[in-house]
Amino acid sequence: MNAVTSSPVPASPPGAPAAGTSAPATRRRPSRGRAAPRSSRSDGEATRARILQAAGELFAAHGLSGTTSKAVAAHAGVDMALINYHFKSRDGLYQAVLEEAHRQLISLDTLATMAAAPLPASEKIRLLLAGLVAQALDPDPHWYMPVLAGALVTPSEHTRELLLRVAGPKLQIARQILAQELGCAPDHPATVRCLISTGGPCILMLIGGRNLPGPLQELRQMPADVLTDHLHRFAMAGIEAIRATLPSATPQT
Repeated sequence: MNAVTSSPVPASPPGAPAAGTSAPATRRRPSRGRAAPRSSRSDGEATRARILQAAGELFAAHGLSGTTSKAVAAHAGVDMALINYHFKSRDGLYQAVLEEAHRQLISLDTLATMAAAPLPASEKIRLLLAGLVAQALDPDPHWYMPVLAGALVTPSEHTRELLLRVAGPKLQIARQILAQELGCAPDHPATVRCLISTGGPCILMLIGGRNLPGPLQELRQMPADVLTDHLHRFAMAGIEAIRATLPSATPQT
């Protein structure tokens, strides 16, 4: 009697389930949603900006001597320790507020772009005056002008630091623009004289009290383009007269 032989079970390939068994269910990784876009400003930067805004408003209303770090923290809605973290002290906060106020008046980048523009120097002077006139006639009472006015009327070491480190580079650019029209070097004494003569009326309008009667209020009632045109004509006539007194001066437009 012949023995019955069973067929051998073929070996399973490596990694495959054994014969007669079902393949284990494949686990799927849970889908991950797209990460939320990162904010363009970190929480620390936003907090610092909020403190600067609150401090600027209080310094404008009460001055440095009448403003405490505790009051700034309460106005900004932050812990007072954050003021020390970002600004080290109340003096450091005040210095930062002055610098931010000057930046809001006119930034270094704005001036540098204006100076590098392919425009005649006279047109750059007009643009500069137009920007200052717009600030002076703005009906919204911004905090930065009273802060700057207070620093100029009652100068301190903070004012000196502001003028040397922040205002200084901007004034140099303004002198370069004037030098192009005068046809002289930027460090020529005529450029600083023309700088004061050209920008002085705008600075007076900027720091002059908005609620005080007198000529400044009359100026603030005028259209911005009319006032800008007058200041520009007046400035250019003076610059032309000064240029005529300089030896071998030619406009560098």
